[in-house]
Amino acid sequence: MTFQVGDKVIYPNHGLGIVERVEEKTILGQTLGFFHLRIVANDTTVLVPVANVDGVGLRKAISDEEVERLFQLLSDGKIDNHQNWKGRFKDNSDKMRTGSIYDMCDVLKSLTFLSKSKSLSFREKRMLDRAKALIVSEISEVMREKAPEVEAKVDSALERCFVVKARNMARASARTKVAKPVKAAAAAAAVVAAAAPRRAARAS
Repeated sequence: MTFQVGDKVIYPNHGLGIVERVEEKTILGQTLGFFHLRIVANDTTVLVPVANVDGVGLRKAISDEEVERLFQLLSDGKIDNHQNWKGRFKDNSDKMRTGSIYDMCDVLKSLTFLSKSKSLSFREKRMLDRAKALIVSEISEVMREKAPEVEAKVDSALERCFVVKARNMARASARTKVAKPVKAAAAAAAVVAAAAPRRAARAS
């Protein structure tokens, strides 16, 4: 993927940056192209080799239409929640490294949901804060809205997500309770049906 000066891009784990210039540098006798990115969050400059863009996961910022899709995902009630800490941390770390805002959305939902029932470890709390900050900063830049306003919308979407999750869990529990008596009744009927021919045979 190539970028032009002025493009808004996402550098995984650094956040949103703006391509300020593209230049060539000679290093150890080899001439390489570099993108100069100004990271918006802390106003620092980083250099990314043009040849390594795909390797580091550099991508363009999402569009207005994708912002709408993102909010739908944030509030859909679908939450991945591994109980095993090591497995959960590895999966979430892998998602953060992809740079995909949709992967970060999954991390944000699962860790926020988990934080409502237990205390997160220091590393998970830091990951949660990082995921939220990156999502808010990207949406803020794309929609040209202030970060606190965007954060309030994200929090509202997450609350809707948890309401939907709780409703779905309640429905699943209710279906299980109904299914058990039905299965028991069916099993009893089967026993009665199987015993009937034996009783008839003894009577004859």
